[in-house]
Amino acid sequence: MERTIDIDRERARVAREAGALARPRIWTDTIGALATTAWRAVSSAAPDAPLVLLGAAASAAGAPAIGPVRSEPAAIAGAQRLVRRGGPAYIKLGQFVASADGILPPAWVQAFAWCRDDAPRLDTRIVRDVIARELGEDALAVVEEEALAAGSIGQVHRAWLPDGTPVVVKVRRPGLRRRLRSDIGALALAAAGAERMSEDVAALNLPGFVELFAQLTLEELDFRLEAHNLVQSAAIYRDCGLDFVQVPRPIDGLVTSRVLVMEHVAGVPYDRAGEELDADVDGERLLQLAIGGVLTSTLLHGVFHGDLHAGNVLVRHDGTFALVDFGICGRLSEEQRAALGAYLMGFAAGDAAAQIHALRRFGAIPADADADALVAELGAELERLGHRADGAVTFERLGDTVGRQLAILSRNGFRMPKGLVLFFKNLLYLSSFAAAIAPQADLFSTIERALGDLDAEHAARLGAALAA
Repeated sequence: MERTIDIDRERARVAREAGALARPRIWTDTIGALATTAWRAVSSAAPDAPLVLLGAAASAAGAPAIGPVRSEPAAIAGAQRLVRRGGPAYIKLGQFVASADGILPPAWVQAFAWCRDDAPRLDTRIVRDVIARELGEDALAVVEEEALAAGSIGQVHRAWLPDGTPVVVKVRRPGLRRRLRSDIGALALAAAGAERMSEDVAALNLPGFVELFAQLTLEELDFRLEAHNLVQSAAIYRDCGLDFVQVPRPIDGLVTSRVLVMEHVAGVPYDRAGEELDADVDGERLLQLAIGGVLTSTLLHGVFHGDLHAGNVLVRHDGTFALVDFGICGRLSEEQRAALGAYLMGFAAGDAAAQIHALRRFGAIPADADADALVAELGAELERLGHRADGAVTFERLGDTVGRQLAILSRNGFRMPKGLVLFFKNLLYLSSFAAAIAPQADLFSTIERALGDLDAEHAARLGAALAA
């Protein structure tokens, strides 16, 4: 068993490591990674595939979709071949692309949807060997042969404890840390070189994206951090009265940096809920609960699930949720929570000045940016978009609205901090969620109803956060 760790210190160490990896440098492993990446790209008949993929992933995180982000079938196909041949770092980039519904063209999002839960499978014998080395031969009585899901970082199987308790075990891919470090170093060099060659590419701030990518990826490598996220999130949901959200509990003594055993939770991914659940499950109520849960946990506690795609949000037959895969969590300071609350109020009101002021408070807009010009440009775009169509703002239009705003802000020096990237990703995931279960729901009226369902104490705390 591994010793316990100081969670805050470990997160700070990961952030430092990510910053170091994102700085261009030449090391033996980096040269090797660049060589193999070039070979994969050339063998895929797409020499620019690494830059195309990196540009698309950066655009998914808020950079303007210009320069190397192209929608020609050949460009997408070349990038997809690179992801399939390139290994975990490239699958992780594909996950960024798959999360950008509304920001990137649909052809990009659809081409990389498989990266979320259907990465190449590990042989089950390897999975069992890792479990035995980390936990001991007798820690689990049975590990099911077929994987429940396979991602860029780990693979998940159903299993049973010796006493017959059903659990889920997540196993990190062997050799992953070294492989990811070398590939991130190669991406940093490629990003820095491309930035010097083109003003359009420089506008994407690819080096900044590589650092964000490195931090998110390295945090996911240590399953002890994920176990802490599970425990902390469950406590937050209890404190907020969100009893309609279930989070799997880590099993004491069966958590290491490479293996995480947790209780099994049942449910159907939300994109299949309409087909597999009872007809009396109320889609609009589920949407209201989902919005209330996201806003309440984020604004009251500053901690939220950072990757709410369909495979991680399970709808249960009783009309409640189970959330899984807490490898990525967003964390906001008190000041950031207040700024985010102000931004949401400005977003709901279509108030460009309020949004720009809030984003500056958040630290996303440089102090020397021309705020008046930015407000004018954003205001014109908001007016052109026409937020309310027939008195409603549907989630179907949310992705387009957010994407256009991010492109404008990026052109003016907007660089989203990690917490804001993850929160905006969740807004886009809510758009997909609504399209699956309540496509005609009105965005702002649904938010208002969700907040109205809070008890008096939490409503007052949330109102204070929004008014700060």
